[in-house]
Amino acid sequence: MAILPILVAPHPVLKAKAAPVETVDDGVRALMDDMLETMYAAPGIGLAAPQVGVSRRIVVLDVAGKDEPPAPMCLVNPEVIWESEDLNTYEEGCLSVPKQYAEVERPAQVKVRFLDREGAKREIEADGILATCVQHEIDHLDGTLFIDYLSALKRNMILRKVKKEQQRADD
Repeated sequence: MAILPILVAPHPVLKAKAAPVETVDDGVRALMDDMLETMYAAPGIGLAAPQVGVSRRIVVLDVAGKDEPPAPMCLVNPEVIWESEDLNTYEEGCLSVPKQYAEVERPAQVKVRFLDREGAKREIEADGILATCVQHEIDHLDGTLFIDYLSALKRNMILRKVKKEQQRADD
């Protein structure tokens, strides 16, 4: 396993639609293991393959609380097949938009269809932080960042802060 570099906005891979995975094989499982290690090291609760420069429809996440055992989830080709009319607002952040947070409104509950680590078809119903996290990560697969839900003014302010922070880190 390896910790992978995380791309930072406005990297073009983050804005591209990711390709579906044809077969869940050992290469895909190795990537998911590396993504989990990268996510935990960051630390974060979700990571999509485009964030590590791989434009494929793969997501890992773990929304277990601090005092709970890890509960990693690996989703291949995830798609929302149902969403509630009720909405929730959470303050979201993103490993590809470091140290920036904003409130985003999303459906409160979703049903998601995906392939698991073995390539088996699965469905989950999610609410709370899991619903928010899975929607956030699926957005990455479609080239959407949480800041795309904000006004142009707020989005540009955040991107300027990220760019300034990156320049400081590079110096």
